Amino acid sequence: MWETSNNKILLTFDDGPNSGITELILKKLNENRIKALFFCIGKNVQSSPELSNQILSEGHTIGNHTFNHKRITNINSIEFKDEIDSFNSLLKEKFNHEVKYFRPPYGRFNYSTNKIIKNRNLKNIMWSLLTYDYKNDFNIVKFSIKKHLKNNSIIVLHDSMKTKDIILDSISLIIDEAAAKGFEIGEPDGCLK
Repeated sequence: MWETSNNKILLTFDDGPNSGITELILKKLNENRIKALFFCIGKNVQSSPELSNQILSEGHTIGNHTFNHKRITNINSIEFKDEIDSFNSLLKEKFNHEVKYFRPPYGRFNYSTNKIIKNRNLKNIMWSLLTYDYKNDFNIVKFSIKKHLKNNSIIVLHDSMKTKDIILDSISLIIDEAAAKGFEIGEPDGCLK
């Protein structure tokens, strides 16, 4: 899926959880009563279980961004399946969370990707608006949001130390721009039917 299906905007965050940044994002989202989809990396979930639990307990959704953030087009299908299955098992065992959504690291996938994730009842969720927040330049984010935000946008931001200095301003800008254009920010399950 490249866009939402309910005329609402969806906020997604890749690469977390990361101590020192995830907490800031969660606080900002909660202040604005927004529920987001966090595409987490398994090894980060494993090393920060309290942050992963906080994401879920505050009503957000965790999606599979593989266990080790490997570029799946550079690994064989057995290794790719292991990356997905290890992540899903961790979320089920530690948090009793059934993973429904997948996003490939770096946005790279191939023909076999869809078959493998469909066999695991996962939806491949891409994005229609890349903010380039990982460049840590708020002017680039501002340009991207102002120029490309539209109804049904799936926006990708990063839960990463690379974005720490601009992530809160980036979220605020999205909220303000959505309001100015009359767009609603939706919740993951509603947006991804």
